[in-house]
Amino acid sequence: MNDTDLTSRAVDAAEMAGSVAAHDLSMIGLFMQADLVVKAVMLVLIFASVWSWAIIFEKRRTLKTLNSRANKFEDSFWSGEPLDKLYQRVKKGKQDPLIKTFAAGMEEWQNGVAGGLPSTETVQASLKQRVERAMAVTINREMVTLERGMTFLASIGSTATFIGLFGTVWGIMNSFSAIAHSQNTSLVVVAPGIAEALFATAVGLVAAIPAVLAYNIFTTGLARYADRLDAFTSDFSAILSRHLDAQDIRSKKVA
Repeated sequence: MNDTDLTSRAVDAAEMAGSVAAHDLSMIGLFMQADLVVKAVMLVLIFASVWSWAIIFEKRRTLKTLNSRANKFEDSFWSGEPLDKLYQRVKKGKQDPLIKTFAAGMEEWQNGVAGGLPSTETVQASLKQRVERAMAVTINREMVTLERGMTFLASIGSTATFIGLFGTVWGIMNSFSAIAHSQNTSLVVVAPGIAEALFATAVGLVAAIPAVLAYNIFTTGLARYADRLDAFTSDFSAILSRHLDAQDIRSKKVA
């Protein structure tokens, strides 16, 4: 090997080192050196990820608070305290879905018995249906409110990876175009562009995975809470039915 070959290799090595140094392969460096379209894709995914985490923390706090309040209210409900007194007490406090459901049922019940307890089975059945309907409408309205943000989590979970993949494909296309123009296929030339492109997919996965997991967890949690509200409605309706049956028995004894 002559001195000319050694000098040529030394120059090539120096150029490769300079090329590597010119490309910052850190996350910030990859973002700053990426194509404008790839940057836009990553910014959208970063925003989606931040918004998803905001929803995740809010839903987690909300479900924990609602279940805690529901436990306390159910303890009061089954403590033997008269329902009229319980209604007057809780309607002045903080309103959560379970208390609103109870209040809707009690309000309809009090309106129905304002002139006295119904004496015929038809009127009694109508009153029970109105109470149950009022509670069901309240449950549906409250669940719609609680489910806000779930569609966003589902959308991010299902589309973020594809958005990131779009950024990757676009970045790789630009990398191949740059290779064609430079007519240099060395790894030093190819690697930075490919890394920038793949970084978009990585950001997409970072946004999608927590969103999918959170969506599944919160869907289960909200379904259980909805079942809890439905069960409470059934219990409340059963109590009213027993009250009406007791009234029938007293009426028959008097007759």
